[in-house]
Amino acid sequence: MKVILVNGSPKEHGNTFISLSEAAKALNDEGIETEIVYVGKDPIAPCMGCGACAKLGKCVINDKVNEFVEKMKTADGLIVGSPVHYACPTGSVLSFLSRAFYSGFRAGAETFRLKPAAAVAIARRSGASSTLDALNKFFTISEMPIISGRYWNIAHGLMPEEVLEDKEGMQNLRILARNMAYFLKCKEAAANVKRPELVTDVEFTNFIR
Repeated sequence: MKVILVNGSPKEHGNTFISLSEAAKALNDEGIETEIVYVGKDPIAPCMGCGACAKLGKCVINDKVNEFVEKMKTADGLIVGSPVHYACPTGSVLSFLSRAFYSGFRAGAETFRLKPAAAVAIARRSGASSTLDALNKFFTISEMPIISGRYWNIAHGLMPEEVLEDKEGMQNLRILARNMAYFLKCKEAAANVKRPELVTDVEFTNFIR
């Protein structure tokens, strides 16, 4: 089993990476393989809603978003981490996830569906709750079970490695990782249980006449 962790910070080895690494180590201790995907500093184009992904089987913009979606097709779980920028996730990770989830679904609904997911927010002081809320919406619209720890998945720090001083935050990330490992093992043990069928004839209701 494998969990992909997305580092949505422009700082490759900053507090977001350190926090995700804490969760990754706990997953590894449970026998779960992990890989941290770095969104990077380069501009990430937003989703244009062109729909080309339905024909191409991938986003028309051929960059690391497509690489991530390919990884998720065979991965079993997902954790997305982001620092807090103006009480929300970074602009790059929002563009990254918007294109990944849209093209991933249009190319094949099972890319993300029923795979456990979690969001992690790294804050200097506040804005973490709204950041978690924004990230969790990608999961809830994609039929992904959300895994929690014993507290909101938040760690505090500004300078590199400062998050390690947040003992409660680090502990909660380990609890989150163990909970995800438990969920994945339960899912594997119940492999003979029939999955809920994918609903393709979705009822769309418009409120503007």
